[in-house]
Formats: sequence, structure tokens, C-alpha cells
Amino acid sequence: MKAEQDSDLLEEDSPQENGVQTNQYSSISPPASPVAQEETFSTYFEDKVPIPETVNQAFSFRKLWAFTGPGFLMSIAYLDPGNIESDLQSGAKAGFKLLWVLLLATIIGLLLQRLAARLGVVTGMHLAEVCNRQYPTVPRIILWLMVELAIIGSDMQEVIGCAIALNLLSVGRIPLWGGVLITITDTFVFLFLDKYGLRKLEAFFGFLITVMAISFGYEYVLVKPDQGELLKGMFVPYCAGCGPVQLEQAVGIVGAVIMPHNIYLHSALVKSRDVDRRNKKEVKEANKYFFIESTIALFISFLINVFVVAVFAQAFYNKSNMEVNAECNATGIPYTDLFPLNNGTLEVDIYKGGVVLGCFFGPAALYIWAIGILAAGQSSTMTGTYSGQFVMEGFLNLQWSRFARVLLTRSIAITPTLLVAIFQDVQHLTGMNDFLNVLQSMQLPFALIPILTFTSLKSIMNDFANGLAWKISGGVVILLVCAINMYFVVVYVTSLNNVPLYVIAALLSLAYLCFVGYLAWHCLIALGVSCLDFGSRVRKRPGVLIEEQSEYDS
Repeated sequence: MKAEQDSDLLEEDSPQENGVQTNQYSSISPPASPVAQEETFSTYFEDKVPIPETVNQAFSFRKLWAFTGPGFLMSIAYLDPGNIESDLQSGAKAGFKLLWVLLLATIIGLLLQRLAARLGVVTGMHLAEVCNRQYPTVPRIILWLMVELAIIGSDMQEVIGCAIALNLLSVGRIPLWGGVLITITDTFVFLFLDKYGLRKLEAFFGFLITVMAISFGYEYVLVKPDQGELLKGMFVPYCAGCGPVQLEQAVGIVGAVIMPHNIYLHSALVKSRDVDRRNKKEVKEANKYFFIESTIALFISFLINVFVVAVFAQAFYNKSNMEVNAECNATGIPYTDLFPLNNGTLEVDIYKGGVVLGCFFGPAALYIWAIGILAAGQSSTMTGTYSGQFVMEGFLNLQWSRFARVLLTRSIAITPTLLVAIFQDVQHLTGMNDFLNVLQSMQLPFALIPILTFTSLKSIMNDFANGLAWKISGGVVILLVCAINMYFVVVYVTSLNNVPLYVIAALLSLAYLCFVGYLAWHCLIALGVSCLDFGSRVRKRPGVLIEEQSEYDS
């Protein structure tokens, strides 16, 4: 099916293909063979990883190893500098009390990543490509712009995280804008590692995750958190003595963990494995191993996040600026001007976090922290670039050379980051980080609603469409996540105390809610709420294409 024909399917009353009646959402059929669907302008997966054959085995470590890779690249978004900053602020403001929120958010993230992986495996297309074929032109362009905004916001946090790490490692000699330029350059270099083989690239990402685990694990061992309080905070869903500050931090954790562009990324990464989609057994097996791999990857990312929360909960919860200033003076760390001489509660970000670690636990703690942040920023910047390429290719159906696409997607994301780095100093970035978190929170519906819509449609997913339990739980989870993040947005806007901004926010909110309502309408129809299927715009019929019925005969 050609992309230009598919893009307007939602607008057609009752399309026919080869004389066979179809519903509003077109089927996405498998290629004649795994090789037949050539990816002339491919990204990341020019050579697909072969899957070893096993005979009558319910589980095979060899197969798990073959499927290992995409889930770990996906998990890096759970370890980006924005997440690390959210973790340390959670520990400093609420102690161990919000660890259960981090655990819950990670579990919700795993369930959403499962949907993304299944879409990619079953259809052989990633979410942006499916959106391109299923939504009309105008909604598709709006959706692309919203996702691009999310990627730009995430990328700014990641690149600036790298720049902050380089600033700390060089004791301030490398300015913020210099760190941004270095990060841009080495990202271009690292992105072409896949020319030496896909598995080598995945191994490099594994190395960066290992660096993070060792760096933040070192801080954890050094600080020696109270294990009893840690377990209580993780498994007791309660926050004793918490107020608005802790509530906002809890909402911030959910917003930092569940990122919209990561859904698009994961649905594309799973295409790197050589799975015969004509064979139902192979598709089912791929779904199983990708889910196991994603579970392991997110468990490791959760542990790393716990390391950061626990370090700041144990060492800096309820600490005052005066105490930190005195400790920094005593140890001779040259950053005492960061902490005013008052009894206000300590406020930290990834820059100040490294400084306070250096003040209390020595220079080694500061430099090891900076190495961990550098690994987090560098790895997430690379996966963010892949997200940008997949999204742009899928939504716009670009037919450019690989270098041109990398250059364009990098330029879109890097330009605002460089401007911020030039006109802002490293000590005053917390306000910008809050704004970027809000920006990404607002984009969540534009990934979560489409992924639930398309994975619930039998015309697209065939036998792998979401069952009733997954439809209900998926709908509830997405509604909950979106509501939490909208609360975060409202709290941020009301804190600005600016009437003209309130008026602008109200007008933008109206347009925003109309578009979210449009996506939700199609999602509810896909979930089976037939009473909303009014007019000629949406016609759902039980019949499927003949080619679908024979898809899994082998």
C-alpha cells in the first residue's frame, strides 16, 4: 500500500482495496518475505540481527541474547539528565518517601513500552509510519510538530546535561556553550558507529549504561543509605508529612519517567531483528522476548534511579543552605557562592548536586558524579537523535540520504540548546528545566493515545490486537498519566503570576484540548465505544482483508 494513498484513509467513507471492503483503518500487511521490504533509506537497522533456531524450547538464552539491544536503548530515556535531576530533587525534598512513585511510574512505562514494541513487531512499521498512513494530512502534521517539540525539549536537557558534566570535570574551564559544541560533535561521531555493525553500537550503549551504574553505585556505597527506610519508601505507597512541594515532585517524577518520544523510538528499534511476520509463532515469540528484555532493561534503569534518590535522601534531605555553605567552606570547594547564607531548604539540580557531593564526600565524589552525568547525557542524546530521525522519516516520508537526515534532525534540536547555552550560565538553569518538563508533559497524549489506538485495532494488529483487559487498563493508565501531567502543567502556569500569560495559556489550552479530544475520539472508537462512531467519517466493520486472514497460515 502506498503511503500517499494511505495518508487520507480516515477521510474516506468506505474505501475498497482489490475489491475487498475495508474499515476506516487500513490493514498493514506483511511483505512477501522478510527481505522483500527493502529499507533503502534505513536508520540504525541496515543489517537485521538474525534469530537463532531452537527446537521445542519454551525459553532460550541464545534467543534472548539475540533480541537484547532495543530495550536497553529504550531504557536510556529513563536515565537521561532530566530523570537524574528529578531523582536527586525527590531525595532532597521528600527523602525516601517517593520511591514508590518512581517504582509505579517505571511499571507503567514498561506496560506502555510493551505496546510500542508489539506495534513494531506485528506491523513491521514504527508508530510514526503508522500515524502517517492512518491520520489525515492536517492532524498528521500537527501530531508531528507536537512530537518534534517533545524531542527538542528532551534534547535540550540531555545536551545541557553533557555540557554541565564537562563544566564540572574541567572545574569551570569549559563554558556551557563549549560543552554543547563538544557534545554535538561527538554525537555525530558516535552515531555512525553502526557502520561497524549494529551489535557494536548496542554494545557501546551498554557500556554507557554500565558507566552510569558504576558511577551512581559508587555514590550509593559511599553515602550508605538506610536500607530499612529505602525499602519502606519503595513499597509503602504513602507520604507522611508531605505537602504541596512533595506532591509536585511526585508529579514531576511521572513526567520525567514517561517520555513521549520514547514510545516512537521503541516501536522503531524492534524492527532491527529478523522476524518473519508471516509466521504467527515467530511474531509471538518476538513479542515475548522483547518484553523480557525490556523488563530487565527497565529494572536496571530503576536501580540506577534508586541509587540517585537514595544518595540525596540520606545525605541532603532537610539540609539548609547554611549547613551546605559551611561544609563547602570547610573543605575548600570553590563553589560556596551557590548556597546563600540563610536557613532556606537546600535546592539542588544536577550541577549543584555534584557540588554538594564534593563538599560532603570529597572531590572524587564530584568527579565520579560528573562522569555518570556525562554518560547519561551522551547516551540519551544519541537515542534522542534516533527518535528525531524515526519521527521525521515516518511522518514526512523523507527520502533523503542518511547524513542529510542526521544533520537536519540534529539542527532542529540543537539550535535552541546552543542559544540557551550562550545566553544563560550554568548556575541558573533550574527554571529552564522546569519549563522543559512541562513542555514534554504536554506532549504525552500525542504518543500514548495513538499507540493505544493502533494496538487495539484488529485491522492493524490482527490476532495481536489488545484484548478487553488491555484496552481497559491501557485506557485507565493513559488517562491517569495525562491527568497527572496536566496537573503539573497547571501548577507551573499558575506559579508564573502573570495575567497576560494566563490569557495566552487559556487560548493555547483550548486548541490543545480540541486536538487531544480529536485523537481521543478515534481512540475510543478503536477501543469499541461504538456509540461515538457517528456520521460517515468513521465506519467500523467486522470484516478484514483477505490478505490478513491468510497472514499467519505458515
